[in-house]
Amino acid sequence: QVQLVESGGGLVQAGGSLRLSCAASGRTSTSWTMGWFRQAPGKERDFVATMDWNYSITYYADSVKGRFTISRDNAKNTMYLQMNSLKPEDTAVYYCAARSGVNSYYRNSYNYWGQGTQVTVSS
Repeated sequence: QVQLVESGGGLVQAGGSLRLSCAASGRTSTSWTMGWFRQAPGKERDFVATMDWNYSITYYADSVKGRFTISRDNAKNTMYLQMNSLKPEDTAVYYCAARSGVNSYYRNSYNYWGQGTQVTVSS
């Protein structure tokens, strides 16, 4: 089993920044991929970013490219999502997810999920 715990969400004005963290524990592996997804009220859970744990290969959704940066600290088993130039449309619950294998955009391919952290961007 793998446990994922997100933190760092909150309320911020448009144009501001937040950094989300995802601490992983349990049977993690250096070959695992970690990702961020988000879900706004009444909408599906959408892909945001993903990072291959071994090679630091990253992918981003077009809507966040150039504004969000995914990173990780292997020593701490922690992944981050730095979010800059936030917009009201970024408001959502953000989820951390993990899977064994290569990067994936598809939420159904991830085996483990955190509980989510709320990000609210006011205009």
